[in-house]
Amino acid sequence: MKKNKMANVMASIYMLVFVALFLVIAGRFMYIQSTGEVSGVSLNEWAEQQRTASYKMNAERGQIMDKNGMVLAYDRPAFRMYAILDEAYSENSPEDLHVSNTEETAETLASILDEDKSEIKSILDDAVQSERFQVEFGQLGRQLSQQEKEAIEESGIPGIYFDEEPMRYYPNGMFASHIIGFAREVEEETEDGIEHSITGVTGMEHVMNEVLGGKDGSISYQRDRYNKKLLDPDEIIQEPEDGDLVYLTLDQKIQTLLEDLMTQVDEQYNPTKMNAIIMDPKTGEIVAMSTRPSFNPNSPENVENWYNDPISSPFEPGSTFKIFTWAAAIEEGVYNGEETFESGTYQPNERIEEIRDHNQGEGWGTISYDEGFMRSSNVAASKLLWEDIGADEFYEYIQDFGFEEPTGIDLPDESIGHIQYNWPSEKLRTAFGQGTTVTPIQQMRAASAVVNDGQMVKPYVVDKIVDSTTGNVMEETEPEYTGQPISPETAEEMKELLASVVNDEDGTGAPYKLDDYIVGGKTGTAQMPDPEGGGYLTGRDNYVFSFLGMAPMDDPELMVYVSIQQPELEDTESGSAPLAFIFNNVVENSLHYLDVETDENESNQIEEVEFPEVVDESTESIQSDLEERGIQPIVIGEGENIVSSNVEAGERILPNEKVLLLTDEPTMPDLTGWSLREVMSFADMLDLQTERFGNGYVTSQSIEVGKPIQEGDYLGFELEIPSVESSDDSGDEDNEGEETEEENNEESTEEADEETEDE
Repeated sequence: MKKNKMANVMASIYMLVFVALFLVIAGRFMYIQSTGEVSGVSLNEWAEQQRTASYKMNAERGQIMDKNGMVLAYDRPAFRMYAILDEAYSENSPEDLHVSNTEETAETLASILDEDKSEIKSILDDAVQSERFQVEFGQLGRQLSQQEKEAIEESGIPGIYFDEEPMRYYPNGMFASHIIGFAREVEEETEDGIEHSITGVTGMEHVMNEVLGGKDGSISYQRDRYNKKLLDPDEIIQEPEDGDLVYLTLDQKIQTLLEDLMTQVDEQYNPTKMNAIIMDPKTGEIVAMSTRPSFNPNSPENVENWYNDPISSPFEPGSTFKIFTWAAAIEEGVYNGEETFESGTYQPNERIEEIRDHNQGEGWGTISYDEGFMRSSNVAASKLLWEDIGADEFYEYIQDFGFEEPTGIDLPDESIGHIQYNWPSEKLRTAFGQGTTVTPIQQMRAASAVVNDGQMVKPYVVDKIVDSTTGNVMEETEPEYTGQPISPETAEEMKELLASVVNDEDGTGAPYKLDDYIVGGKTGTAQMPDPEGGGYLTGRDNYVFSFLGMAPMDDPELMVYVSIQQPELEDTESGSAPLAFIFNNVVENSLHYLDVETDENESNQIEEVEFPEVVDESTESIQSDLEERGIQPIVIGEGENIVSSNVEAGERILPNEKVLLLTDEPTMPDLTGWSLREVMSFADMLDLQTERFGNGYVTSQSIEVGKPIQEGDYLGFELEIPSVESSDDSGDEDNEGEETEEENNEESTEEADEETEDE
């Protein structure tokens, strides 16, 4: 009885416990059912989240254009490859939708992508062993081209899929790369996984990152366990806002010409550095700018120099600085160009180091100050500062010309030089550009006063910003003047002096004389400080050779600064040889391209030809007509009719200019010897996807000559630089017996800057 009583008690306890548990569980279920929450988490929201796939829709990054609308940077579609390995993905499918054979898959992918088969197979096998649903391939599966994607799809291997991802592309390769900069893809880990976007790193890509980047959108929809969209997906799309268009002041044709010339000189002379700036001196627009070493923004690995040297690297300018010494003297009213002085050496007093002219202090006897400027006399510059202008007054002109402040150009990392102006010797040497440092862009701004009646113009590279959707101009840069250090009368007199440097028989700038335009400018040969032993480096190549010139001198349309550091010169060559090769070619061709009237008689001018209407006309008749007009037609294809041309009807072009005519049956022409811009013009006509290798002129192409071509085809081509042919540096001075000696005297021994404090 006692035992049964205990059993009944225990049974009652268990029953109470079970009832309590039941009530708790039932209450919990009722609570969940009524509130729809578990531990503060809404079940509806959780289920919605599990069923919903959300993806970021990348905004298309805005294009960077030249001033004429030529594309310099744009987003090109690329693809990221991944493999699905789960057999369940192929359920209810007559064929495999997953990777069923890792050996075959790895072999096929390796052959198409030119990658290591074992590496691909290892990625797949490891994922299979880990029972992963899908796997990506790292870097070897990133940024695949359209051709690679299509080749993989056509191979028929199952389980390989692609996501489109943006890739920034620069169609001109090593083209103004320090100005344009580059953007790269960055990865960001989010709740929905890894997201990819493009961010500017250097140059305009960095400065204008917010403008170019736009605003990303998103898409969400209901899915099943295999990430397939449901029949009623409840899709929500927020469209992205694409980035705006940034138009630069660069002119693609002039920039390309400059790049080609600098590359040739780089190959020939192997300098440590080279810089070039081409500016419209009336507006401040930078028409072209380049530096060496440079880089290809499509593959910015192992970059030797990240700095845009024309604006970021101050150096001792040498004799180009004499422009501002003479301008100050004229403006002060103390300059008499016909007044004479004794050249060779100058020592104001025994406590100041002696100043010597660049021909080892020999000088040219008693000469005028005008001739001193033409011959680039250090003594003349020092005497003007010390005896006529006054050291303190000249320092004020240095400030007025803006050499102690940045120009404000709209490029990153601008630096300013240092005016070394404490001791008498430093002041004297500043007059001819030694000891003091400035940047090339500072000199360009200061020299623009000569063109603009004494006013300096602010340089800039962003022309305008355009809304990519509406085409409306959102911002536009207007020319801005930043000071007037000299009067219009002084500016006019400086023009005459600069013209004499190039065109007078005693001038040091004879190599820069052009056939069709009158050039004015100033040469410079600056010594380089010795970073180890103090003082300056010695040797005929250890200089920075430079030239600052403008043309045509009656109304300058272009102002150009070119410098080359430590070129490997032949014994018979002067420092002007590589500079004149760049300056003369780029200025002469650019002025013709800009349709600037020549300074020659009309009888010597080349008459332009009006291009006729060619579209829908007979190929044979148009070809004959153009040849009669003196135009060189290049017919693309075997079609009977012309469908387009790279020149519009009514446009005026020079005789013997090449014109591309696309027929209705296009075939691949022989591109051998074509320039990059000719190839790109051809590619634009057919919307070809291009990839170039090297610089210079075409030596090989991926599409066989005569093969039919169509829009969207891939064209790869290799370019090589031809050797620099020797050119006549003395212009029209060949008949002067002393010319060679005079040129070599200035350019190889212009050691205005050879006077060091230690000497």
